[in-house]
Amino acid sequence: MTSNWWASHSEPLAVCSRSTVVEVAAVLPAAGRFVVARLDGVRMADVEHMFYEFSDALLFPGYFGWNWAALSDCLSDLQWLPADGYLLVVENAPEMLSSSAGDRCTLFGVLSRAVRHWANPIGRPGGEGVAFKVLLVCDRDEDVVRLRREIAACTAGDV
Repeated sequence: MTSNWWASHSEPLAVCSRSTVVEVAAVLPAAGRFVVARLDGVRMADVEHMFYEFSDALLFPGYFGWNWAALSDCLSDLQWLPADGYLLVVENAPEMLSSSAGDRCTLFGVLSRAVRHWANPIGRPGGEGVAFKVLLVCDRDEDVVRLRREIAACTAGDV
């Protein structure tokens, strides 16, 4: 599987196994500046560590508030990290927020809304959205299926 993988996975949060070949060029702009941030689900077992991992990976400013609203605001802003496209890759995704299904559901909602925010072309130069993709990587195929179901359940009401 190459670039067609992205086309066949239109959900805001893409989930794949580690063995899947994913062509990054298929989702990022052909030219310009882009940011690829790698996060590790193992290091995000609870909310505090999850906030730290996002802050560290995306160089959040000092005023980051270490709460859900602040995470949402920062993911929808990123003015300190200007780019023509963003890709967040979360390795070991099934491990993130493993201590709280509710917090994990909240995170999926925040990430899904950030993806939709950046895709919205209104008010953007050239009238085009900005590529902002989230790729959740799993070691096992059964984790891919389970995580996709969980994300769908968590984001079903998001519009």
